[in-house]
Amino acid sequence: MINHSVLFAIGLFAFSCGVDDPEPDTTKTGDFSIEFDNIVGEETLGFGTREYVNATGEAFTLTTLQYFISNIKLTAADGREFVVPQEESYFLVNGEDRNSRFTKVIVPEDNYTQLKFTIGVDSLRSTMPVEERKGVLSFNPDEGHAGGGMYWGWNSGYIFFKLEGNCDLISDDQAGDPTGKKQFKYHIGGFGGYNAPTLNNIKEITVDLNNAGIAEVREGFRSNVHLFVDIMQVFNGAHTFSIPEHPNVMFSDYSVNIANNFPSMFTHDHTENFVRSEGDL
Repeated sequence: MINHSVLFAIGLFAFSCGVDDPEPDTTKTGDFSIEFDNIVGEETLGFGTREYVNATGEAFTLTTLQYFISNIKLTAADGREFVVPQEESYFLVNGEDRNSRFTKVIVPEDNYTQLKFTIGVDSLRSTMPVEERKGVLSFNPDEGHAGGGMYWGWNSGYIFFKLEGNCDLISDDQAGDPTGKKQFKYHIGGFGGYNAPTLNNIKEITVDLNNAGIAEVREGFRSNVHLFVDIMQVFNGAHTFSIPEHPNVMFSDYSVNIANNFPSMFTHDHTENFVRSEGDL
């Protein structure tokens, strides 16, 4: 006996598989975002007493995490590249503020298979007059990076990546903290220099979206690329190092080693393409 309900289900499946998604209309735009989901190894990011252990067996806790994302670029399946206008392409991710993990922009409709972005602030923007650096790039030149800011007043440059915490293996002499805290501080920056060549720790990250889902940007929808950002790779990346041996790294030659670990922090987890709700800004 023929089971008509089964035949109907098979026909419905065949029909749904045979219908192509509507072709993108590059004269229209849609919402696109990158979600930077901070983790530490296989654990979620936590501050204060939450303890982690790096590849050299050193236990540590974290107190601060901030980094700049800028210069977002998307490449479509046919090779065309869309560069997000610079004025709309600077973001500051703060590990203590979950709302800061999204970088939301408007891009033309298309099927995007590759994503690029920069960790840091490019030399062009870094050398612009202060009044032209707005939004997350705003700063008070008289305050520098006091109070948790991301700008070196003494060095006239942005801190691209800031990671701070505590490690009991740091000696009292290294810590230099009268409160007894054994702190480590990694403030990584350097855009190449104003008038003469200096450190250049700007890093462009390239993400292939093909394996875990391309961004199908359409009007009325939002495409969200979800990335895991593994902070453990700061210590365990291509250049593995010991916290007590290098407890404080700022504008020095050694900062290049830490910046070279940045690309290994980012892993594409998945991409969501969904209808944008009214409250989804």
